[in-house]
Amino acid sequence: LYESVAEYLADGTIDLDTDSFKVTLHTSTYTPNAATHTIYSDLTNELSTASGYTNGGAALGSVTWNRSGGTATLDAADTVWTASGGTITARYAVVRKDGTANGIVSPLIGYVLMDTTPADVSVTTGNTLTLQWNASGIFTLAIS
Repeated sequence: LYESVAEYLADGTIDLDTDSFKVTLHTSTYTPNAATHTIYSDLTNELSTASGYTNGGAALGSVTWNRSGGTATLDAADTVWTASGGTITARYAVVRKDGTANGIVSPLIGYVLMDTTPADVSVTTGNTLTLQWNASGIFTLAIS
């Protein structure tokens, strides 16, 4: 998670019950900085619109925010891109709010290193790149 997400959740900039979210793909030359990256415009090296990817990312579908006991979980349907007319190659995925609140445009939530080697993940024309979110959700907040 980006460090700013705690503040954004606390002050209502991000509302996990009602907001819409997007996920973007970034090349190996993006270096996530959890301490200083706070909004979408802080991100670099997002893939260009080509080969089945659209710059700006894909909407997270079927988003849920549920609490069970002292643990709350954000989850969504897996996100899928189909390569068309070329190869989609990325190393990072970034989740953000799609919209503005409290004067903050597209606040960031978290990022995923898609291959822990680390290595690029590539799919060729006709194949799909699927972000299969963990069965336990995209992230959880727990009170212990």
